[in-house]
Amino acid sequence: MALFDDLAAFAAVVRAGSFTRAAAQIGVTQSALSQTVRTLERKLDLKLLNRTTRSVSPTEAGERLYLTVGPRFADIEAELAMLGELRGRPAGTVRITATEHAVRTLLWPRLEPWLPKYPDIKVEISSSNCFIDIVAERFDIGVRLGGDVAKDMIAVRIAPDMRLVVVGSPKYFERHSRPRTPQDLTNHDCLCLRLPSHGGLLPWEFKRRGKNINVRVTGRLVFNSTDMIVAAALAGHGLAWVPDDSVSEHIAAGRLVAVLDDWMQSFPGYHLYYASRSASPALALVVEVLRQSQGQ
Repeated sequence: MALFDDLAAFAAVVRAGSFTRAAAQIGVTQSALSQTVRTLERKLDLKLLNRTTRSVSPTEAGERLYLTVGPRFADIEAELAMLGELRGRPAGTVRITATEHAVRTLLWPRLEPWLPKYPDIKVEISSSNCFIDIVAERFDIGVRLGGDVAKDMIAVRIAPDMRLVVVGSPKYFERHSRPRTPQDLTNHDCLCLRLPSHGGLLPWEFKRRGKNINVRVTGRLVFNSTDMIVAAALAGHGLAWVPDDSVSEHIAAGRLVAVLDDWMQSFPGYHLYYASRSASPALALVVEVLRQSQGQ
């Protein structure tokens, strides 16, 4: 059992990529976790991790060991969660990755009133605009726009199609003319979004009369957060291309002005997706509450 605990600690460090984050996740001190991994290395007479002041990465031997034991620990945890059903109430942790917009507008409003009904279910929500392999990163559920869902996943629509709009503040338009076509955006200060998984800045997409146009906008400010882009637009720093539900109140109040409306297009709405083998009772309940909220 001691070796089992050592292996679990090692897997947690590799998964987190940091002793600090892993220690916080499993509830031990960083020094205790580091000592546990050193003990495992002595037992195996192998160096398993390369350590620097800024990062931790597995050696060749460590990578091989992790690829062997990591999936087995995931299976054990999933099975333990399913055993919670034998107590009469579903139990376990459901880890969810979703965009910040989905968390704010969908996940939290739907899950918050539901959580008190199932006190033995823990929910971990990670906000990220990156495209994540939920199996490799050990998430149970991912939430992304429908066109971004991997084909080998079980997918469930949880929101209608999303419409994106270009907006700017009245203060901004006092200094700049309103764009009449998407190409005019190249002459404007646009608030750009950088997605780590894309590498570059996200192009703005438009459609009119069957014609698709992608514009690679530029500007002084680049963010990885839609909330920050909306805040910058409200302050008059530039034009934003954002989901309409994130700015509808500001448009109605006159704080933002929508432009290029006849060029706007809709995208497949948010879908919840998960791997079939990970459908524990707790996960099934989370999926169901999100499906019901969509009226499906």
